[in-house]
Amino acid sequence: MRSWRSAILAVGLLIAGAAGIYAWNLSRTFDTQTIKIPEAFPTDESSRPPVVLPVPEAEAEAEATKAQNILLLGSDTRGSNSKSIADLSGQRSDTIMVMHIPANRKNIYVMSILRDSWLDIPGHGQAKINAALSFGGVPLAVQTIEGLLGVRMDHVAIIDFQGFKDVTDALGGIDVDNPIGFASSSIRGHYFAPGIQSVNGAEALAFVRERYAFRDGDFQRARNQQQFIKALLSKSLSAETLMNPAKVSRLIGAVAPHLAVDEGLDSAYVAGLAVELRDVRVGDVTLFTMPTNGTGTSPDGQSIVNIDWTALTAVQQGFQTDTLDAYQPEVQTIG
Repeated sequence: MRSWRSAILAVGLLIAGAAGIYAWNLSRTFDTQTIKIPEAFPTDESSRPPVVLPVPEAEAEAEATKAQNILLLGSDTRGSNSKSIADLSGQRSDTIMVMHIPANRKNIYVMSILRDSWLDIPGHGQAKINAALSFGGVPLAVQTIEGLLGVRMDHVAIIDFQGFKDVTDALGGIDVDNPIGFASSSIRGHYFAPGIQSVNGAEALAFVRERYAFRDGDFQRARNQQQFIKALLSKSLSAETLMNPAKVSRLIGAVAPHLAVDEGLDSAYVAGLAVELRDVRVGDVTLFTMPTNGTGTSPDGQSIVNIDWTALTAVQQGFQTDTLDAYQPEVQTIG
């Protein structure tokens, strides 16, 4: 009997040890291969919105949590200029999204901000929002978004578009629900039919980049990127992926080299957030585009996107009070 129990204990220790080594390897991969953004946030605290503390009811809980806002910037430039994705001063962000994770951890909200949105950039006057990265790097991009929404960004992540390709291939391809059929401008002779499309890495990259094929350009591009993210989450959160250690390792290994993050967005933070969001499914993820009044022309002749400042008030309130569940987004187009 003693030897039987000892054998069971030994097997249990081996399994626990293997699991611990696996988790350690994943953490090490993420922390060593992601690129760190040395100064991701504005140094002048007075220029930033206040920290939103948990409501009194949450403070009474054993472990209070607060809503999290993560600025996601996509760049298609590192491949052409060989610069570090962590230092994109002088470059413009191709994709801007803000992820809001509510304090109750029951949902995820992702808002796309069109890169040609016209607004005041601190210290530089009026310009397209993606110029903030060019004018002052990541800190100014953060300051601009914080000023736009009136809420503090807790973390920042920049992804090189090449990462979309590698992650898709690491998952063995994904199925995207394509709302509008179009001929790709980057893959000669390739047509993305409407409906469910099984795409590989190269096709995924072409899908999220495309804007020339659409009458409303970046508006449809943003919607397609949202569809891609939804498909990516669906495949990543599936039992087929999560129960396959080799696939999870390939996934982390594929995305990490193409990701630049602030110092606090490390494997411990990601793992903790994953546990907190363990009950969230793809149906609990809402993706939408910031309200606009279509396109126009700036005083200096640039083609721009006009922000709908009246409709934006409800979005700002949702971010600031952690009540985005009450916001009803509308489809944005050139009007």
